[in-house]
Amino acid sequence: MDADISDSAAGSVSPPDSDPARKRRAHGMLKLYYGLNEEGKPDEKESLDPCDINGPHFDPEVFLNKLRKECSLAELMDQESCMVKQIRALDSDMQTLVYENYNKFISATDTIRKMKNDFKKMEDEMDCLSTNMSAITEFSACISGTLQDQHTQITKLSGVHSLLRKLQFLFELPARLNKCLELQAYAQAVGSHRRARCVLQQYSHMPSFRGIQDDCHAIMDQLAQQLRQKFRDGGSSAKDLSDCVELLLQLDEPAEELCDKFLSHAQSRLEADLLGLEAELREPLSASVPELFVNRPQEGDLASKNIPQMANGKLHSFVDALAARYFALVERRIQEEKGVGDNSLLVRALDRFHRRLQAVSKLLPGSGVPSQGTEIVVRAARERIRQYLAALQSFYLDSLTDVRQALAAPRLSVGGAGVSGAGGLGAAVKDAAPSLPDLLASLSGSILNQIKSVLASVHLFTAKDITFSNKPYFKGEFCSEGVREGLVVSFIKFVCQSSRQFCESAGDRGGTTPPALLLLLSRLCLDYETSTISYILTLTDEQFLVQHHSPVTAVTALCSEAREAAQKLLNHYVKVQGLIISQMLRKSVETRDWVNTIEPRNVRAVMKRVVEDTTSIDVQVGFLYEEGVRKAHSSDSSKRTFSVYSSSRQQARYAPSYTPSAPMDTNLLSNIHKLFSERIDIFSPVEFNKVSVLTGIIKISLKTFLECVRLRTFGRYGLQQIQVDCHYLQMYLWRFVSDENLVHFLLDEIVGSAAHRCLDPAPMEQSVIEVICERG
Repeated sequence: MDADISDSAAGSVSPPDSDPARKRRAHGMLKLYYGLNEEGKPDEKESLDPCDINGPHFDPEVFLNKLRKECSLAELMDQESCMVKQIRALDSDMQTLVYENYNKFISATDTIRKMKNDFKKMEDEMDCLSTNMSAITEFSACISGTLQDQHTQITKLSGVHSLLRKLQFLFELPARLNKCLELQAYAQAVGSHRRARCVLQQYSHMPSFRGIQDDCHAIMDQLAQQLRQKFRDGGSSAKDLSDCVELLLQLDEPAEELCDKFLSHAQSRLEADLLGLEAELREPLSASVPELFVNRPQEGDLASKNIPQMANGKLHSFVDALAARYFALVERRIQEEKGVGDNSLLVRALDRFHRRLQAVSKLLPGSGVPSQGTEIVVRAARERIRQYLAALQSFYLDSLTDVRQALAAPRLSVGGAGVSGAGGLGAAVKDAAPSLPDLLASLSGSILNQIKSVLASVHLFTAKDITFSNKPYFKGEFCSEGVREGLVVSFIKFVCQSSRQFCESAGDRGGTTPPALLLLLSRLCLDYETSTISYILTLTDEQFLVQHHSPVTAVTALCSEAREAAQKLLNHYVKVQGLIISQMLRKSVETRDWVNTIEPRNVRAVMKRVVEDTTSIDVQVGFLYEEGVRKAHSSDSSKRTFSVYSSSRQQARYAPSYTPSAPMDTNLLSNIHKLFSERIDIFSPVEFNKVSVLTGIIKISLKTFLECVRLRTFGRYGLQQIQVDCHYLQMYLWRFVSDENLVHFLLDEIVGSAAHRCLDPAPMEQSVIEVICERG
């Protein structure tokens, strides 16, 4: 049973696992506990054994007789001690269960009593509300009955009033239309006539309404003539002409005729504008015609050979001046494209711009306009790459902000693991964060998807149907130096550099950066080193057919940079967590009077907190890193004691016959022992596994504890309290480190330093220490 308790205690430290083999092992242990076979039925062989203390046919007399015959006195005493411990543990568990159920029963009783009182009060309020509603309903019915006759009369008069208003509008309609015609408010006149046209047509058989209808038709015919005259004149703006067409269509004018008239008018206006533009364009050339051709020398004159060159030079100057103004406007328009959402519109616009400039090279050979246009396209592509790099960097920083908010949420907080039972560590991890791997996967996946989206947008510059994609720049330099180096490689370096900044800018306790974020970023950089960087660069090379011109950043260089960032983040995580625990230990040592303290009766709360926080860190690291390699543990690791107070030689050293020469001898022996022991490097780099991380944190914590103890003076009970605390830490911390001897050595040093600084060194008996720790 002790082995089972030890195994359950050791298993409670590790995080919950969904491994099928682990589940089968747990089911097997439950079946073994309840005496069931593989089929789930009671095991007849074990259930019929009268000496089986856990079986249903256990016989105390037979069991005692067997023990007396087979066991010696020492074995009987050990068996008695073991059974007493088990009985105490079961009694403690039973009392805990009773207390918990009693508290729950009291809480449920109070809740039911409170609900009963609340429902009684609510029932009274509902009865009062029902009575008030009944009175209100009766009063409303009385009022409705009294005003029923008047309501009918008011409704009838309202209908009559509405009809009179409509008739008044009809009678005043001809005068209103004439007024609108005088003011040239054609739209208002057409709207008023359309509202009354249906009513006039419906009651046209009545003489009064027929007269109104005839007057309105005459007025609207006059309005239509004015609109047609205005449309024929064509002196108004395009908007006025469109309004005229719209009003004529509402007056039931033929749509086909209006369409022909509108198109012919638009054609005439367009031809007039083109003639004016052509005259303006020919004006500069007409000024140079007399100079070039009117005063032209004879054919034999040598100056006649320079006339085509002069004309060509003036034409080049004219085209270059216009192109410079045009290019300035194009570059200003390109600079306004700051968004990185849709890149296809910009690429199509640049492609059309480049196509049209190519015609200049045919019409005007030797002109520099096409090359200048290509340079504008190249600058736009480079600027687009810079914009996409800035967008990726901003997206990464925003994603880190979201991760920090998610880690700060209560549902993701990793609580401490409490110590429960008589000899086991309960895995009471509150709200353990199973979403840490989900956060890592979400962060990595979102960044990778964003990179793919950016590459797809940039790839439009090299599409086959784009004219400028055949240029040497877009076949070589744009792919290698622009996309690969300037975009992808620069972003990967930014990720590594920004991750390292969390280590450089943080304070002694990590500043405001959550330790879980350091752990998550270290795993992200490690994943980048193992697979992500190679995948991203391979994808870039395949899409852009990169020809590796120098200089090109090698994949190995980026992977080494990512691994360096991961190592630095993990080392800083160990330092931050170690300093957090060390701060608790330092305050617990410095704020206590160790000379005048009372005799220890239990383990100090800070030691329980240290074990809880260490267990919480173990769970947190286990979500992202593998277990790691441990050295083989001794079979009695859970019961190891310290040489300082377990050895008879050391106990004799603290006997009442203590003399000043004894510490000198023991100090000499201790120093000789240290010369031949392996040196412990407290701040050594950790490996990428859970055991190495926990080992580094525990080394920092215990080293701080040791240095704080060396600066204090202890009394007898202060030394004994240090013994109890160190034994409690030894019971649990050895499970987390790679080598349990490391924990034993540091705790030995702590107890030895306390003994050297003690005024009355009288150690506590080992059995008493074990009882106090098990009770705690």
